[in-house]
Amino acid sequence: MMREVPIGLEHEFTFEIPHTKIVAALYPESPEFATMPPVLATGFLVGLLEWTCVRALMPYLDWPREQTVGTHIAVSHQAATPPGLSVTCHARLSGVDGRRLSFEVTAHDGQDLISTGSHERALIDAARFTRHVLSKGGSR
Repeated sequence: MMREVPIGLEHEFTFEIPHTKIVAALYPESPEFATMPPVLATGFLVGLLEWTCVRALMPYLDWPREQTVGTHIAVSHQAATPPGLSVTCHARLSGVDGRRLSFEVTAHDGQDLISTGSHERALIDAARFTRHVLSKGGSR
């Protein structure tokens, strides 16, 4: 089981936004997305916030056997970020309830605060989780 994670644990992660993370790249099949302005897609912003939380937890996990999965996200996306700018995400662990981990998250692109909110993750046994998901069927 995961080593005890201290409430208040903080982590920052910076990522330069490439053209592959704009709205048109989120779902290339979407003609609607293809015509939107070339800015960081909200879906990719969510991924960056999740990645920051995962990185915060890595020293406390028996990786790759133990992992975490996102279970809830409630964030704003309040400013547009073009490719070429770097986004710095900040995560602070605000609560632990058994296998559930709660974070306060923010993101800034060097010019604007682009996101604030909360994110929850759940501790999983990767093999057991994967077996369960594969038992649901679908493409393998």
